[in-house]
Amino acid sequence: MINIQIQKKTLFPLILIILAGESVFFLPFVIQRVFRPTFLDVFELTNYELGICFSIYGLVGLFSYFFGGTLADKFSPRILMALALVFTALGGVWMTDYPAYTDLKWLYGYWGFTSIFLFWGAMIKQTRIWGGAKNQGIAFGFLDGGRGLVAAVLSSVGILIFAHYIGDATDLTLSERRDAFKGVLIFTSVFVAAIGILVFFFLDKNGEPDTSTDVSQVFVWSDFMKVMNMPSVWYLTMIVFCAYMGYKVTDIFSLYAKEVMLYDEISAAGIGSILLYLRPLVGVIIGLLADRTQGSFLILLAFIMMFLGSIFFASGIINPGLNSLFFIGITLSAVGIYALRALYFSILKEGLIPVTLTGTAVGVISFIAYTPDIFSGPIIGYLLDSAPGGAGYRSVFSLLAVFSLLGLVATWAFRKSVSSIHQ
Repeated sequence: MINIQIQKKTLFPLILIILAGESVFFLPFVIQRVFRPTFLDVFELTNYELGICFSIYGLVGLFSYFFGGTLADKFSPRILMALALVFTALGGVWMTDYPAYTDLKWLYGYWGFTSIFLFWGAMIKQTRIWGGAKNQGIAFGFLDGGRGLVAAVLSSVGILIFAHYIGDATDLTLSERRDAFKGVLIFTSVFVAAIGILVFFFLDKNGEPDTSTDVSQVFVWSDFMKVMNMPSVWYLTMIVFCAYMGYKVTDIFSLYAKEVMLYDEISAAGIGSILLYLRPLVGVIIGLLADRTQGSFLILLAFIMMFLGSIFFASGIINPGLNSLFFIGITLSAVGIYALRALYFSILKEGLIPVTLTGTAVGVISFIAYTPDIFSGPIIGYLLDSAPGGAGYRSVFSLLAVFSLLGLVATWAFRKSVSSIHQ
């Protein structure tokens, strides 16, 4: 019997965390994932230039992860999350003016601060507190699955808004396309700001640290040393790193649909949206399973699925007209990738990392594990731009296969390390 109370007073805080957890990343990432062909056109960008924007985000986020994590151990996660959402929404308002490439790079740097330094560690800590001692799998499975559902619903609304503006027209000017896409940006910005206000006023205050914390005690070096001396932290870092590389590749599925499978613009965006509906299903199921077995074992299985999916695409057998193979390949890859996202922070407890050091541990892990934000965009963009058509995609998925194998090795080492401590 799964030990969890499904009551309004316990479930409502998690719902707010879920809404916030995806909303804060919708403007920097999800819109580009769903509308990538359109986004490149209306901002007049190449894949490589968009990759550079992601890299700037990642570079700012690199230091934001490290120092923002310990911030969540000292100050109210509720306030940090609310501020992050409102500030991120303001960046979306700026985006509606279609800033030039140079300004767009500044915008992504700004988002790297708002969505990571203020938000990331606070969200993970709030989720772990909600899960308690026995429901970490459910907490993080529901978090990622719920985030996937939020992303799917928002992207579907965005597609409807975009389709409404363009109507049946097939030959729109750049100005007309920008006007249509602006409706998507405005809706998203308003939604993100509204969630920030809800978080500030209604997120549960239980577990908040003492507000009298001395600012000079925020970054305590001894806390970092405790975390960095834990072997499980380093193995978990590699697990998250490899899993995140898989997640970055999901950015190109809609583009693959358009350029390789020859789907039209709306259908290609629909592929990205459909995948987002798979994410909540995977998250919830894997979260329920994780509390009945070791989460690290399920991570092993997820890396195997990611490897098989990447080999499927890298082989080059998926071509226009073979829609069934295309959907099988995407489903196999996506299930593995989404399962990993739902699981990797759920094994903080399995790795014997204290709750009081959750923010600091997440900061240290994320400092390295999310570096793909820096280099994956330019690498993927370069591979796609330098080898148009199927060849570029085969290179990307071959690279993903390598990281899948590395993730398998890291997970095995994590399990062995934890097992030796328990013995």
